[in-house]
Amino acid sequence: MRKIVASLFISLDGVVEAPDQWHFPYFNDEMGAAVDATLGVADTILLGRRTYDSFAGAWPDRERAGGEDAGFAKKLGDTRKIVVSRQDLEFRWRNSEQLKGELVDAATAVKRESGGTVAVSGSVSVVRQLLAHGLLDELHLLVHPIAVRRGMRLFDEGEPTIPLRLVSSAAFRTGVLHLVYAPAEPADDATYDDAKVHLPRHDA
Repeated sequence: MRKIVASLFISLDGVVEAPDQWHFPYFNDEMGAAVDATLGVADTILLGRRTYDSFAGAWPDRERAGGEDAGFAKKLGDTRKIVVSRQDLEFRWRNSEQLKGELVDAATAVKRESGGTVAVSGSVSVVRQLLAHGLLDELHLLVHPIAVRRGMRLFDEGEPTIPLRLVSSAAFRTGVLHLVYAPAEPADDATYDDAKVHLPRHDA
């Protein structure tokens, strides 16, 4: 079964909205390698409509311009792109198609197809639904050392808890943390009495 891997730029206070307004000062070769390790190796990309519109409005022009990022732009263009939207869409960026049916059912079907990794970039509403239904295999968070203080956050208040386990972590020279999580079983119930045995002892 194929893996679905999501990657998000996120601030220290959990904001994921409009990263183009705050994350570029932290983008270096380490972050570029982290992005390439998800998007660059995927043979399918799952995108929400807003994220797709942003990508389609930029990457084809960058490919045609032939600059330093033209190779990555071509890779994105050559990759199959599935767009999640309830509106009828017309596509001008090659290898783009609209997801058919409900997200959960369609994502389950995509996971069962033969092929490589399915990447999700941005697309917060898509990530939330995949997490809630246990369809996301890995969540890559690039945590920036900045409190944005406004904008949409990754997790809504009032929703059920989602237990995760840390798979790997790395600190970049810019102070960005690359944290990779996978689904986990709910933790056992515990109280302060259970936790206090792990506190350091300071005998009088």
